[in-house]
Amino acid sequence: MSVGRLPACVIDVGTGYTKLGFANNKEPQFIIPSAIAVKETAKVGDQAIRRLTKGVEDLDFYIGDEAFGATGYSVKYPVRHGLVEDWDLMERFLKQCIFKYLRAEPEDHYFLLTEPPLNTPENREYTAEIMFETFNVPGLYIAVQAVLALAASWMSRSIEERTLTGIVVDSGDGVTHVIPVAEGYVIGSCIKHIPIAGRNITSFIQSLLREREVGIPPEQSLETAKAIKERFCYICPDIAKEFAKYDSDPSKSIKKYEGINAVTKKPFSVDVGYERFLGPEIFFHPEFSNPDFTLPISDIVDNVIQNCPIDVRRPLYNNIVLSGGSTMFRDFGRRLQRDIKRVVDARLRDSEALSGGHIKPKKIDVQVISHHMQRYAVWFGGSMLASTPDFYQVCHTKKNYDEYGPSICRYNPVFGTMT
Repeated sequence: MSVGRLPACVIDVGTGYTKLGFANNKEPQFIIPSAIAVKETAKVGDQAIRRLTKGVEDLDFYIGDEAFGATGYSVKYPVRHGLVEDWDLMERFLKQCIFKYLRAEPEDHYFLLTEPPLNTPENREYTAEIMFETFNVPGLYIAVQAVLALAASWMSRSIEERTLTGIVVDSGDGVTHVIPVAEGYVIGSCIKHIPIAGRNITSFIQSLLREREVGIPPEQSLETAKAIKERFCYICPDIAKEFAKYDSDPSKSIKKYEGINAVTKKPFSVDVGYERFLGPEIFFHPEFSNPDFTLPISDIVDNVIQNCPIDVRRPLYNNIVLSGGSTMFRDFGRRLQRDIKRVVDARLRDSEALSGGHIKPKKIDVQVISHHMQRYAVWFGGSMLASTPDFYQVCHTKKNYDEYGPSICRYNPVFGTMT
């Protein structure tokens, strides 16, 4: 970053939460729910009166945590399953992100925004229109979330090991993706979506608690399930042994969750037992919560790598990077590595048996990378890359936008190996 230039703003809008901050920082300055509360006006009445009040209504909204506390407002979510659904709401949401939270003057900062895998080129154009025309930013770079997550994993490595080839398992609140990246470019045809993420784990825990009919106030059952998920859940190596462990000595494993009834203000408590390991287990046994989807996450990662070009398969197995809040369960990486290794080793044994023992396949090294920046990996990767001099070379500028139009943002070159 050159002397005298203000740091770039890095904004990662997710399905559940939006991460905001400035380049070169270790963590986002703000993490707010990706929600916006707008005034719901009655649709009947004189059109002319509604037109007159429209300008005022456009300014009358709340975002983030404030959205849930606003009475008389309707809470909407501009992003669903990783993709922007309502661009008008998105524009308003970004307006408050920049002015109210970052307190930045958009004309003075370059911006790095993130996009999900398989985002359409048209969506990039819409983003460019909002940023250049509404906010008048000097420069914009739209980065693929998976590439940023790979860059974030460099923190735990030596310079020689830093690579932009790997599989990113990105699991947030609304969607889980398995994304292969070769030399910084996403292999789009091989991406797989998994219909299991943080929200599904929360509702599965909620249903387990409901079956037990414990004394949780009905209106607080979702937030209680979410708190239990975040505080007590972990991944177990063997589900049958885990049940036996709980049954033999419940006092060691059962935790107590204590909350306060929002209406009566009286405390209530819940004993949390099997839910601790059954909740996140749906990554490895999805049929527990969704009978239509039965492939465990380890098989999906293996399928994705097998669909990729043969020359990148070994490097992909060797660099499986975790990203997002739903990969933060204790021992998630260890269990995923063990299960993928079992699948790979079984395939090697089969191919040796089919050849009658004549062909001895070379061992495949499976490595799942966990690192301390995992939860906000996408934002942190963006923060790292936006603090390099290369970033300002590859940004699309306002000058180019005015000359060529929004189509310039369809392509954002990959840059930097941070050496």
